Amino acid sequence: MTHRNNLSRSRALLLMALLAITAVVISTLAQQHWAQAPRSVRLYVFDCGVIKGLDPALFNFKKEEVATTDFAVPCYLVVHPKGTLMWDVGVIPDATFKADGAPVTQGVSTATRRLDKQLAEIGYAPSDITYLAHSHYHLDHIANSNEFASSTWLVRQVERDAMFAEKPPALVDPSLYSALKTSKTVIISTDEYDVFGDGKVVIKFAPGHTPGHQVLILKLAKTGTVMLAGDLYHYPEERGLNRVPTFEFNKEQSLASRAMIEAYVKKTGMQLWIEHDFAANAKLKKAPKYYD
Repeated sequence: MTHRNNLSRSRALLLMALLAITAVVISTLAQQHWAQAPRSVRLYVFDCGVIKGLDPALFNFKKEEVATTDFAVPCYLVVHPKGTLMWDVGVIPDATFKADGAPVTQGVSTATRRLDKQLAEIGYAPSDITYLAHSHYHLDHIANSNEFASSTWLVRQVERDAMFAEKPPALVDPSLYSALKTSKTVIISTDEYDVFGDGKVVIKFAPGHTPGHQVLILKLAKTGTVMLAGDLYHYPEERGLNRVPTFEFNKEQSLASRAMIEAYVKKTGMQLWIEHDFAANAKLKKAPKYYD
């Protein structure tokens, strides 16, 4: 009887161990993949850092003419019933964070949170993202691009050509997006590109800041129509003024794009979000909260 009791006890312990392991596996999978496609478009805003100490003269402003010289650096995830779009991916690469997760500062830029960790909190990994697009190629918008190399890259030919030119333009670090060279890529050749085919997520051409600069238009059921304006503007004080940064790719194109976009916004009544607007960004809901 003792042998049978020991055997039964061993089997019971083994079964309990297997059940415990199974529970852990199921829990882990649930945490990693709990995100489900929503019924309508959602917009998540992530904290991807801050830029401090830039001279307003770079943007043809005096310090006393702007409320703050600090810039927000947001990243965005658009979740559509048919897939996901990552728009702009930060100024500090996740790979530069140490294991303790302490803030990372590079020059005038500081990030306190990894983008991949913020994605994980809402059930996504970079490998889950359907599409990647940038407003433009400057290094404060493309830092984590290599993490999304398995996504389909949506880009304009003039922008891609500049990014992979033998001599890249200023404010660019090719090492941050080198993996995109072999990514599946869709070259956008129209003024407006309907990402999911239903008019709710549209990329619109607004060149000047860079040759292929673009903005993102989202039709959200509750929030209304929102435009993520990239670097069409940096300070809110720029709107309505004919001042552009000293480092524009093409000043005339920038002014024309601004005039076109302002008329577009007025006609449609949409909200224009200046991505670097520090005060406005501070008021936005951050993930895991979202706009829908």
